Amino acid sequence: MTERPRAIDAPPTGSFEEMLRVIEELDTPAGYKAELIRGKIVVSPWSKLRYLRPMRRLRAQVEAHAPDGHVTETSPFLFVFPPSERGCGPDLHVADESAFEAEGRHADGSALSLVAELTSDSAKDVDWLDKMATYGRIVPVYLLLDMRGGEINVLWDPSPKGYRSRTNVPFGRPVRIPAPFDFELDTAGFGVEEDVNPEDEQR
Repeated sequence: MTERPRAIDAPPTGSFEEMLRVIEELDTPAGYKAELIRGKIVVSPWSKLRYLRPMRRLRAQVEAHAPDGHVTETSPFLFVFPPSERGCGPDLHVADESAFEAEGRHADGSALSLVAELTSDSAKDVDWLDKMATYGRIVPVYLLLDMRGGEINVLWDPSPKGYRSRTNVPFGRPVRIPAPFDFELDTAGFGVEEDVNPEDEQR
């Protein structure tokens, strides 16, 4: 396995439900997650160790303002979006606790009130394009932390065509997180030193 997301071979069933079953039966290596992106099963590593501190700071603040009955987690759960035929495992999620009472190993994406992705060069295309489009149809708030760029993007007001509103600030400045959270997020301490990947310098 590598540090970059990698599509794996899977039976070309053409069925969203069957692809989800393949993911459930997949023996994913420790420290990796499997998602269903653009009709392919993509295996990628969980967040880098150096992301622990900003992740904990983000979780503590978001959790304090989560809607009643919603839980804030960084655990590796897969959320499914049948209309988009996607299955995503956000770095951090806030979701209605009732979503975890169902059978199976994946939860309904409609239960989410907020998702956050800490993106780096290896995952930025998926986080900025595919996941933004998927979350933007149904999830009220999407936080995209650009760890290389040192800024946080806040997207909200989902619609069939994606998020209608967006703002961004550099790490170190506060930013408003809209309803149903409605608070000022302190981004101090979110920045980390990012290694430069020679492959990315050539792109």
